[in-house]
Amino acid sequence: MTIGIQVKVWGDYALFSRPEFSTERASYEVMTPSAARGIVEAIHWKPAIRWVIDRIRVLKPIRFDTIRRNEVASKASYGNARQAARGGPPPYLVADEDRQQRAALVLRDVAYVIEAHFEMTGRAGAGDNPGKHAEMACRRIENGQCAYQPSLGTREFSCFFAPPEPAELTHVDPTLDHRRELGPMLHDIDFEAGMIPRFFLAVLDRGVLTVPPLPAGRGS
Repeated sequence: MTIGIQVKVWGDYALFSRPEFSTERASYEVMTPSAARGIVEAIHWKPAIRWVIDRIRVLKPIRFDTIRRNEVASKASYGNARQAARGGPPPYLVADEDRQQRAALVLRDVAYVIEAHFEMTGRAGAGDNPGKHAEMACRRIENGQCAYQPSLGTREFSCFFAPPEPAELTHVDPTLDHRRELGPMLHDIDFEAGMIPRFFLAVLDRGVLTVPPLPAGRGS
């Protein structure tokens, strides 16, 4: 049994990074399914359920902007982290000594409606049932509650969320009233198959990105 939800999310900027760009960040034209899953998990997630993204509706014209950000060039090594866990000195980076400026091609003034459903997992207990979790998710969306602040691709671009208005489920922006092939897009990371990235050919049809099932290989 699956039960679906709908949630509107919006924000000033978004960055859904394309993996083929490494040094300079560049966003996909539309929110990726993995980013959408991250948002609904921030609102409501338990080990007993697994969220599946069905559709992403784009509510506003697709606009890009270029920004420059200060980032650190390095990251704390795994070896130093292990030593710290064993009582050694804590790993650290001095940002002022390891800073570099990078450009990013980001989306601006974005709004989406995420349509998703959840499936019960093998970790569901006796007190878990679909109706209970659906009610909790809808209540948290209605009240603006979340486990942690959801974001639009990166933590610095936090987003707002609320139940969508009925008109937003049918309205198509004039700039999106056509079929548009977006090419290969990251579907999600298949953690249970060894962190394998899964892709699909994305098509935006009158502002709606329909997400196919994740390719075979994902476990429960």
